[in-house]
Amino acid sequence: MSNRTALENTSSNHLLRVVDIGIDTHQEPVVYMRSDCHICRSEGFTANSRVSVDDGQNKIIATINVVDEKVIEPGSAGLSKIAIERLGVTAGALISVSHAPVVTSLAAVRKKIFGHKLSDEEVTEIVQDISDHRYSDIEIASFLSVCAGNRLDVDEIIALTQAMVACGKRLSWPDSPMVLDKHCIGGLPGNRTTPLVVAIVSAAGLTIPKTSSRAITSPAGTADTMEALTTVNLSLADIQRVVAETHGCLAWGGAVNLSPADDLLIRIERALDLDGEGQLIASVLSKKIAAGSTHAVIDIPVGPTAKVRSQKDADRLASLFTQVGAACGLQVRCLITDGIQPVGRGVGPAEEARDVMAVLQRSSDAPEDLRERALFLAAHLFSLAYQQTYEQGLQRTTEILDSGAAWEQFQRIIAAQGGMKSLPSADFQHTETAASTGTLQTIDNRQLARLAKLAGAPNVSAAGLRLHKRVGEKVERGEPLFTLFSDTEGELQYALAYYRQSNIFTIGAIS
Repeated sequence: MSNRTALENTSSNHLLRVVDIGIDTHQEPVVYMRSDCHICRSEGFTANSRVSVDDGQNKIIATINVVDEKVIEPGSAGLSKIAIERLGVTAGALISVSHAPVVTSLAAVRKKIFGHKLSDEEVTEIVQDISDHRYSDIEIASFLSVCAGNRLDVDEIIALTQAMVACGKRLSWPDSPMVLDKHCIGGLPGNRTTPLVVAIVSAAGLTIPKTSSRAITSPAGTADTMEALTTVNLSLADIQRVVAETHGCLAWGGAVNLSPADDLLIRIERALDLDGEGQLIASVLSKKIAAGSTHAVIDIPVGPTAKVRSQKDADRLASLFTQVGAACGLQVRCLITDGIQPVGRGVGPAEEARDVMAVLQRSSDAPEDLRERALFLAAHLFSLAYQQTYEQGLQRTTEILDSGAAWEQFQRIIAAQGGMKSLPSADFQHTETAASTGTLQTIDNRQLARLAKLAGAPNVSAAGLRLHKRVGEKVERGEPLFTLFSDTEGELQYALAYYRQSNIFTIGAIS
């Protein structure tokens, strides 16, 4: 019996008519039911009950929110926007609401809460249920929290990585026996090396199909920055076309379902401002493997206010990346780099894009640290690809960038992805000056990132900030430290209020 037939045979007393209630609940489907609804009473449903919603063709699991009787007519149920989208219904359609199936993998989450190791099968079941939207946001948050803080061992991380790959689509490149990739684990505002590395490496004819994420805890991810310049929501067919034409691409990974469970986890991580070690490794490597990569360079910045604070932690992370990569058939080279201060001058999608363009165009005011870091990473990829020394790779990457070949290649990639956009400008800006004369001794990466986020980044492309001084430089009282950009006066003032209560810049006596 089909779902449609089953629904038609259901008593009309057990059917509810859909109301488009017009509420955006992000990615968690919600069904709004009256407090006196006969189905709620007969089935024992209350607020936050998990239920199965069926229109006869599709089913979703949703969370009940109970509303006053005046909000919805008798015999009706409201659906949030994502519930309507996933169910594929319109207002007036008939639905049935019943008990949600038992999600047995939640028992494994509870097992982990009590400190027990998860088996490969348990990890796979958890990831599959998350991918199938069986977990509520609270349940996903529970899983992420209990796995954070080094609570996953290498076997569990391998299982998590493989499960995340298995539940999504995969790209293959039969004409390219070696497929390269790079990733920075984050923690440094403005560290936008990926577009530069992709342009340099693909200009040499090497394959580097870069699928990047949006920001999790930062003011911009590579996808956010590239979206200020071109189209990043590419289909799998578009990615394959762009790579066939140019050897590289700069796409948003979330648009192509390469690791759908990871995208669901990232959404909750962003809300929690959490990026746990095991989830970080599985997230990064699952995307590389799903994109068909064979070799990857991982940038691990270390600094007192970076994501990784000590050499010991960096060594542990590098070891785990290498072990998990090898178990999954991916050759990984981890590079532990300086994370003492931001990279480049811009923080936020559009401002970071300006830095990228300046380096590619060899402008006189291009940030030298961003250029050097991109050349360093690209040189290591060349070393992997050509089995040559780092010095040989650096010589070749420098020639490609300085000759203008990387800029020409970047323009080809942009054209293949839909053409170049004009960078937006913010409606409001404010330049903050130094309160004293001295040497800029420190910049707090985490607080600086938060400042840019409070100004509106990355949700508003033009929002963010531009640094005018770097650590080690002399500063005169009244000299500009940074310029803050925002789309609204309220966000600008909100961010400035945070800055004045924080201690982002430390200026000491001139030595």
